[in-house]
Amino acid sequence: MSRPELQTPPELFYNDKMSKKYNSNSRMVGIQAEISDRCIELLNIPPGQSYFILDVGCGSGLSGEALEEAGHVWLGVDISRDMLDVANERETDFGDLCQHDMGTGLPFRPATFDGCISVSALQWLCYAQTSEQVAKTRLLRFFSSLYATLKRGSRAALQFYPDSTEQAVLISSCAARAGFTGGLVIDYPNSTKAKKYYLCLSFEHGYKTPAAKRAEPEGGAAAAKFDGGSRERRGHRGKPKKGKVAKTRNWVLAKKDQQRRQGRDVRDDNKFTGRKRKDKF
Repeated sequence: MSRPELQTPPELFYNDKMSKKYNSNSRMVGIQAEISDRCIELLNIPPGQSYFILDVGCGSGLSGEALEEAGHVWLGVDISRDMLDVANERETDFGDLCQHDMGTGLPFRPATFDGCISVSALQWLCYAQTSEQVAKTRLLRFFSSLYATLKRGSRAALQFYPDSTEQAVLISSCAARAGFTGGLVIDYPNSTKAKKYYLCLSFEHGYKTPAAKRAEPEGGAAAAKFDGGSRERRGHRGKPKKGKVAKTRNWVLAKKDQQRRQGRDVRDDNKFTGRKRKDKF
């Protein structure tokens, strides 16, 4: 089937059914976690530091969960209300959500965030959903507002799936025109499935983009390409994971203990650990 971006606007494509499917399919969850961790790695945040990170195209909150596990406070922005409804069901102590179309510019005060990540969202700006929309205009609005809303010295790591080299060049050139330095990092460039594009941006004139991953990963869920949809939409009838794990306080505590045994930095337990987010919008 055609790319999701060619079918319908994102706020309609990610409806209630697709949003729940996105959040319950183990393959999607695994790939989203892998990409989110890679974006956080590309920000090159000093160990032990807790930053306020903007998550553009946050979807069902999987990338926000990765940010929180890495010790950061975050704000997720997405155009799909149904996706945000799913994200709002997640238990979080240090994240919040906002519904907004990034193509109209980000609605935040200057120098608000210490960094920005994005997973599989940028390419949506390259497709006109109405006769009034112009891809280049929407990209420039987004990057100009991102440039303003980030603190000087911060960085952004934006993963996306271009449908052509020309589209990747358009996105990169719009970021440069907004004032950013940096460029593309292409992990696994020789792989047809694992290849992923990351636009790494900075304010530093001497900034050098991080090294790309070259060795193709071994098989598994995280090795397959994810383009905003599932295998089912590309004609492969996989079996989505049934149901959701009930994230009780005991489940959260057990997960944090497991992460501590793995040597990861984990926030201390407190009275808010495992508490369900209150509805805020």
